[in-house]
Amino acid sequence: MSAGPVLVARGVGKRFPGVQALDRVDLTLFPGEILAVVGENGAGKSTLMKVLAGIVAPDAGVIELGGEPVDIGSTRHARELGIALIHQELSLADNLSAGANVCLGCEPRKHGFIDHRAIRERSRAALARIGADYSPDVLVGSLAIGQQQGVEIAKALSQDAKILILDEPTSSLSLAESEHLFAVLRTLRAKGVSIVYVSHRLGEVEALVDRVIVLRDGRNSGELARGEISRDAMVRLMVGRDVVIERSASTACGGEPVLRVAGLRTAAHSGESVSLAVERGEIVGIAGLVGAGRTELLCAIFGVDRPLAGEVWVAGKRLAAGRPQDSIRAGIGFVPEDRQRHGLFLELALQANIGFAALAQNARHGFADARGEAGLAREMMSALSIRASSPEQIVGVLSGGNQQKVVLAKWLATRPRLLLLDEPTRGIDVAARQEIYAILRKLASGGVAILFASSEMEEVLTLSDRTLVMHAGGIAGELAHDELTEEAVMQLATGSARVGVTP
Repeated sequence: MSAGPVLVARGVGKRFPGVQALDRVDLTLFPGEILAVVGENGAGKSTLMKVLAGIVAPDAGVIELGGEPVDIGSTRHARELGIALIHQELSLADNLSAGANVCLGCEPRKHGFIDHRAIRERSRAALARIGADYSPDVLVGSLAIGQQQGVEIAKALSQDAKILILDEPTSSLSLAESEHLFAVLRTLRAKGVSIVYVSHRLGEVEALVDRVIVLRDGRNSGELARGEISRDAMVRLMVGRDVVIERSASTACGGEPVLRVAGLRTAAHSGESVSLAVERGEIVGIAGLVGAGRTELLCAIFGVDRPLAGEVWVAGKRLAAGRPQDSIRAGIGFVPEDRQRHGLFLELALQANIGFAALAQNARHGFADARGEAGLAREMMSALSIRASSPEQIVGVLSGGNQQKVVLAKWLATRPRLLLLDEPTRGIDVAARQEIYAILRKLASGGVAILFASSEMEEVLTLSDRTLVMHAGGIAGELAHDELTEEAVMQLATGSARVGVTP
């Protein structure tokens, strides 16, 4: 690129207790460039982004903006310098309008009072820059997640951000919302905005970005120019070796289904009912677009949400509706989509998290057995290759992949006959994914029935013996593994085709 860099980070270092998160990391960003930063969980990506956004102070190194050294002391200072970080978990006020969110914290005033007319004008202009098709007066809580993300971007642009940092921006977006986001980013790039793009989805990185910086173990592992970017090249730099995605044969055992669902209707899609079955040793995937009803279905089966109608049978016995404790007793484990909010106690030790679901089984005289809990945690740490210093380590400090393994371990400690998984590898890197896939295949080969929902097409293709595709709350069709293609799934997921399913 002919223009000089807009941002340079040289020799950035950051140490936390017991870990060197960043070790002499370099990064250069040019005007009007989309730069991807990729790496495994724990590689240092998030720490580097927090340093650039003023959230974390580095221990070493120099950061330059426009050729001048800067000391980014706070998030406010970063915004004043034109740097905006948009987190994976959005930070919007649902009860305020889109316009009010765009101007939140920097509201224009007139005679000492907030100028609502100026807010509308400023936010309308910012929303227009991202091609928004909704009014600044609409409540943010009523917008789809992709539109809410647009509000976050518009907010940054309204504050004259010249550098946008996006952390896993498509993790909760539908395919259409992701495509719209990519179009917005390309438009901003053409207008000179520089973008740092952090994502585990290597396919979208390959399609979108101009350059890739790869981190491994807190250090620079390599850099790829536009013509060098490929999934294989990124993976080699991330993990130091090739990662081969293999498809293993089905281990379905036949006979009486472990899970049988008949006529299940949820409040989210009251006009549709779902019927399905999963055999012992079988891995069944649920595909579909965001909002198709996958999460609602799994929550209704487990009893987190009470269905409007229908029956759930496990090993030939009918479950009472809306009673998760009965599901656990029946041998069901449920790994939710958001592990941090719904799957873990982040402030507690690893052994407490792993032992929680099996507490009733392993208690002694009505009390938790701390020694048995620690032994169980060590067993699971070994079986699932959980990387932690000890069973006493706090779960919140573990990487995303290791946190996901802890959620799995919690349910494996109950010796389940059926596992329900919602987005089983959301937000974790390619190597950790392969480890979790291997764990799930091993469980299936041991007779555990697995029903999982995923928006990752590669994951569905890799894991599923059969795939059920949902559309608008119902099952639009079923695909055997040899029928499974991205085109076939999308036809069913968008309602372009519909095939009857018999459980």
